[in-house]
Parts: sequence; C-alpha cells; structure tokens
Amino acid sequence: MSDSPPLPSRSVLDAVAFAARAHRSQMRKDKETPYASHVFRVCLVVRHAFGIDDEHVLTAAVLHDTIEDTTTDFDDVEEHFGRQVAEWVALLSKDKRLPESEREKAYCDGLASAPWQVKLCKLGDIYDNLTDADHFPPQRQRAMRNAERYLNALATNMHDSVRPAWDKVSALLNRLRKEWN
Repeated sequence: MSDSPPLPSRSVLDAVAFAARAHRSQMRKDKETPYASHVFRVCLVVRHAFGIDDEHVLTAAVLHDTIEDTTTDFDDVEEHFGRQVAEWVALLSKDKRLPESEREKAYCDGLASAPWQVKLCKLGDIYDNLTDADHFPPQRQRAMRNAERYLNALATNMHDSVRPAWDKVSALLNRLRKEWN
C-alpha cells in the first residue's frame, strides 16, 4: 500500500468542516450550488492541478473566503488553524468596508506583495471561478475581468514555485476567452 496517496492532514479535514459550517447558508451565483463546494474545489485545484501538498497551504485554500464572506474573523481562524494560516486567509480577503474601486486596488496591491503560498491559493480561486463561469454564462465576462486583474497582480514578484500554476491559470483564461467570444 505504499503507492497509495497520502491521507489529508487533520488540519485540512478540520478546515473542510469549518468552512462547510461557515458557508452553510450560502449559494454560488447560479443559486443552485452550495458555496462550500467552491472552497473545496479550490483546495482540490491547489492539490491536484498545482501539485501542492503542504497542509498549511491546503488549509488556507479551503478557508480562503471565510473572513471575507462569512461572520468568521481573523481571531476565529487563528484560534483554530494558527497565526500563519490566519494571516494568509486575511491576505486573501477583500476589505468590504472600502468602496469597490479602492477595495480592488488594495486587494491587488496585497496580492502583488503576498507570499507565494497566498498566490497559489489565489490562483486556485481564479481557476475555479473561471471553470465555474464556464457553466454559468452570466458570470463569464466578470470572471474574465477579475482573472486578468488578479493574474497581473500575482505576476509581481513571482516566486519560482508559483510560475507553473500561474501559467496553467493563464492558459485556461486564454482558452476560455477564445471559447466565450
């Protein structure tokens, strides 16, 4: 059985349950898909499409929207998953107190200077949002604009370990742009 894949860490499994509870009443834009499926898919993309098996990165991927989109705050994430994961999740969260244009600029500035682990989580998020929009045409143009903006931000100070994932997401965006136009 040594050829079998490793089991998910306790942290990742706990994060899945935590995120499912935090997002329990939310739905995706199609109003049919439970929102929690998005954060689970982001973790799967980071693990399987990008080949990352670091438990802290995978935990942050699952939790990436909890501070931004639920009543969960930094302290909740830190208490359950540690300071490092909480800091990464905070960097993946937009400040909804700001007007949209300021919020997006601040978010992109944060992504540009973020650690490589955060950049990988965001790339997983972009990848999933693009593939989700492929099945929900009303979101396609918005998903493309966001992907372009975030890919530009993530290209700043890119760590070598991020480049393959960035290339995959960029290629997906280019393919979908051709299909959608």
